[in-house]
Amino acid sequence: MRTFVVVTFSSEGGSASQVVNRLMDMGFETTLGSHDFVYHWGKDATPESVIALVDKVQSKLKGMNVLLQFATTQ
Repeated sequence: MRTFVVVTFSSEGGSASQVVNRLMDMGFETTLGSHDFVYHWGKDATPESVIALVDKVQSKLKGMNVLLQFATTQ
């Protein structure tokens, strides 16, 4: 399973490199195309584990003034 993230930046927020570094520290990889980042699950994700991951991302990026969109697929 994979969780994809699309990030929308604000000129009033953190730099793109700061956001990338924080997400990569959490295990995300950069990707090209419709999504900016992907997280590869080592096992099947549950709704609860995806929500926990989203909570962690929100906490890690707090104050960065970015908008996030998540999608999880098999």
